[in-house]
Amino acid sequence: MSCCCSRFCSATERQFNQQVAARDVARYRRKGPPATTRLLRDGLRAAGPLTGTLLDIGSGIGALTFELLEIGVQHAVAVDASEAYVTAGRHEADRRGRAHAVDWKHGDFVSRALEFQPATVVTLDRVVCCYPVHERLLLEAVRRAERWLALSYPRDRWYVRVGMALENAGRRLAGNPFRTFVHPPAVMERLIRGGGFRLVSRRNTAVWCVDIYAKADAVTSLTSNP
Repeated sequence: MSCCCSRFCSATERQFNQQVAARDVARYRRKGPPATTRLLRDGLRAAGPLTGTLLDIGSGIGALTFELLEIGVQHAVAVDASEAYVTAGRHEADRRGRAHAVDWKHGDFVSRALEFQPATVVTLDRVVCCYPVHERLLLEAVRRAERWLALSYPRDRWYVRVGMALENAGRRLAGNPFRTFVHPPAVMERLIRGGGFRLVSRRNTAVWCVDIYAKADAVTSLTSNP
C-alpha cells in the first residue's frame, strides 16, 4: 500500500523523514520505548490477558508494536504515512527476528481504512494530534477494535497549547506544512464510548494523556472472572 497523494501525506513524509526515523530507532535501542509507549504497554498488560492481533495506527518505527509482541500479541499490522518510518520499522523487525510477525503498511489509515481487518487490539500512540480532523480517524479505529482500544494524545492544558502553537509557528516559518493539534478530550471520549467501549485506565504525563478502553462485554467478562 502506498501513501495517498494528499497534503496530509506530503506533510507527514516531510516531518518524519529518514533522519528522524534513524534518530528514533537509535533512541529506542539505547533507551527503550518513550513514556507514552511504556504507559500504553503497561496499561494494556494490566487491563487483562493480551493475545490475538494488533492494528498499530501511526506505528512510527514500530516501538509499541514490538513491545506488545513481547507481552502476548501474536501478529501485528503496523501502518504509517511516513515511508521512512515504515522502512525503518521493517529493518528493525528483521533485526529483532520479528519480520514474520508484522505486516508493514505505508499509507494514510483514514483514506484506506476499508483495507484493514478488525484486530483484537487497536493502538494510536501520539497519532490523534497529527490529524486536523480527528473524528473519522477515531471512528475507523473504533470500528476495527474487537477488544481493546488504546491511545495517547496531548492534554488540553494551556501550556500544551502554547507549546504546540510555538512548534507550529516554527514549522510555518520554515515552510514545513506539518501541524499538530490539541483536540477536545471530552469529544474523543464520547465518540469512543459511543462505539461500545468503556474507559478502564487513564494515566497522565505533564504533556500526554494515555487511555486504555475495553469493549463493554470484555469489561464484564474480566470483572466476573478475576
